[in-house]
Amino acid sequence: MSESPLRVVVIGYGPVGARLVDELLPAVSAGLIAVTVVGAEADAAYNRVLIAELAVGRADRESLEVTDPGEAIAAGVSVRTGVAAVSIERTRRTVTLSDGSTIGYDRVVLATGARANVPTLAGVTRLRYDHRPPAADASRLDSAEAPLPRGITALRDLADADTVARAVSLGQRILVLGAGVLGMELALAAAEAGAEVGVVYHGEIPMARQLDRGAGLLLARGARHSSVSMISRSPAESVVFRQDHDGVDRFDALVCADGKQISADLLVLSCGVGARSELARLCGLDVATGILVDERLTCWSDDRIHAIGDCAQIAARPSIGDSQAPPRGAPSGLIGPGWRQADWLARSLTASASGLAKPEPLEVDRDAVVMLKASGIDVVAVGDVSRDALDDLADDVHGGAVAHTSGCRHEPPRRVSSWMDAEHGRYVKMITRAGVLEALVCVGMPRAAAELTLLFERRSELPTDRSVLLRHDGPDVDDASTGDMFAGDATVCWCNAVTVGAIATAAEAGHASVACIGKATRAGTGCGGCKERIAHVLEHVAVLTP
Repeated sequence: MSESPLRVVVIGYGPVGARLVDELLPAVSAGLIAVTVVGAEADAAYNRVLIAELAVGRADRESLEVTDPGEAIAAGVSVRTGVAAVSIERTRRTVTLSDGSTIGYDRVVLATGARANVPTLAGVTRLRYDHRPPAADASRLDSAEAPLPRGITALRDLADADTVARAVSLGQRILVLGAGVLGMELALAAAEAGAEVGVVYHGEIPMARQLDRGAGLLLARGARHSSVSMISRSPAESVVFRQDHDGVDRFDALVCADGKQISADLLVLSCGVGARSELARLCGLDVATGILVDERLTCWSDDRIHAIGDCAQIAARPSIGDSQAPPRGAPSGLIGPGWRQADWLARSLTASASGLAKPEPLEVDRDAVVMLKASGIDVVAVGDVSRDALDDLADDVHGGAVAHTSGCRHEPPRRVSSWMDAEHGRYVKMITRAGVLEALVCVGMPRAAAELTLLFERRSELPTDRSVLLRHDGPDVDDASTGDMFAGDATVCWCNAVTVGAIATAAEAGHASVACIGKATRAGTGCGGCKERIAHVLEHVAVLTP
């Protein structure tokens, strides 16, 4: 055990950085670790995933909180908000902040997160941040010298949420550029709240990264039925401005490649995110899509620096003679994996400070389950669902469906089972290998989706007759047949790995609402997609409790 505490500087006070700080508090209180956390925003950490819910009035500010800085300060953590880290001097082991102060360190943890991508549009300045030093003004960390024009926003922080909230409250026309998960959730929620909403995207279907054509078309039709205009096959090229009352340009319309001009009061950019990696790049760390770290979350080029969350790209360190090409992959972009990284790194740092053996390397996450949070539209997907059932048939006809051989390893082929009732908006596709579920997409069938995600989680073999899984959403469903959904080890909250058993225990201790369960177990405090499932578990526990 060292005589002086391990000095840890955490750069980034978002939900992942805050989770790390919270998990380190016992070590801080014990005098093992001295923590300084630096956050560019003046506000304490909050859940950015729920920003859209805040913007449309479905959530309040308090529900977004993920940490109590007062508790951290009381334990001895130095919390520096409203200030940004502008450089890391690796030789001297110091971090310089935008206010001119410096902090010495033994370890640095980069939890800088990601910024919204600004697409290439004539009329909107798009900056490259690769070799640009972080802004000295912490409030301009993402805008730098090119703030977005009036009437254009990217929904990433509280100020953006206020902008969208004003448009929603006034019933204005909102145009969302990009049809990913967050873009679709915002569009559907804003339309339900009374705004006039359109979604512009360049492909045929929304959520193209997660869905296949069948699921995507059903989602697009469901969105139209929810009063969202879905404008497909429309690559955006430029914006048109009008002059505001004070003579400043304001967004007026989006111009697409085919010449159509779509007018709106507010343009919301939902075109993905990019890792904030410029601080790492400027101090000479290895960076690809994100900051490159190994399975112990340690930077390739400096064992004293770690990265977690949306800025971190986990990849094996290259050996002598390996290809020099940048590794494939990217940061997960999801809050659940980021939190698991924070939990693991807290254990590792505590072990180092205590002189104990470090934990086993972090287990790489499987494909994450994606759930669309929208009233009346149930969409669940996980894994690569691009393969079609007809591909199986073609393989059988042409002799392609044979076990793949790699050396002495024989890998069975992937098989597809699918069913669609387009009239009623129902669709399911299951992709298996040797009967075990590898990927799925489910639209309009919430009970089947819950059963399938349970089977995916457990790596269980599907029934030989796949059609039995469709009966869960039938009118004559027997609740007893879905009892496994309430098994104690079944995961309810994927972001925080909270099981049915943990929720049942909390409920028996008096936590009787979804909000109370969130405070007791953290379930439902990530993406929020599991809140309905938590409610079902609470109902189930109430029935069983005398």
